[in-house]
Amino acid sequence: MIDYIHGEMTCLNPTFAIIEAAGVGYEINIALPTYTSLIATDTKDVKLFTEEIIREDTHQLFGFFSKGEREIFVLLMTVSGIGANTARMIMSAYSAGELRQIIATGNARALGQVKGLGPKTAQRIIVDLKDKILKVELDGQSTEQVPDELFPTENNPVKDEAVSALVLLGFAPAASGKVVDKILKESPAAKVEVIIKQALKML
Repeated sequence: MIDYIHGEMTCLNPTFAIIEAAGVGYEINIALPTYTSLIATDTKDVKLFTEEIIREDTHQLFGFFSKGEREIFVLLMTVSGIGANTARMIMSAYSAGELRQIIATGNARALGQVKGLGPKTAQRIIVDLKDKILKVELDGQSTEQVPDELFPTENNPVKDEAVSALVLLGFAPAASGKVVDKILKESPAAKVEVIIKQALKML
């Protein structure tokens, strides 16, 4: 098993990074929080903790900025019906701290916001991981409360259009919704194109 890869980051986008180590370029699948952390680093010399997925038809590496994030990813895949790509989608929708809070408090509604997760699967994740998730250490991260504005009760066509556009660009629905809510809170009259441009800088 490859525990981590440490080397020069030669390529980065929201879904994968390429790290060159000892002359080998490793393509590593990442979630949005890892992408954000890598953007924030002021060096190309990076280290990602990895999880190797080997199947008959695929061989993939998934990378994480911390061991705690990797542990949550592995826990998610122990749930029936949750594969690597679905686990990454879940981890792109919420930070590791938010996920721990959501699962520990049984917030199936929040999990249901993730693309591709139905109510039954969300409930299964909570039942299977509720006790295990609290044992995950997140490198000093505090448990985060999921903001109420993530679940607005009013329909907002401007928000819906902006979020739809961001989803088409490859961003997770819940993460896109949080960013758009923040922009609209600061600029309620903002046009769709302005919201999208701002959101792309924040995601």
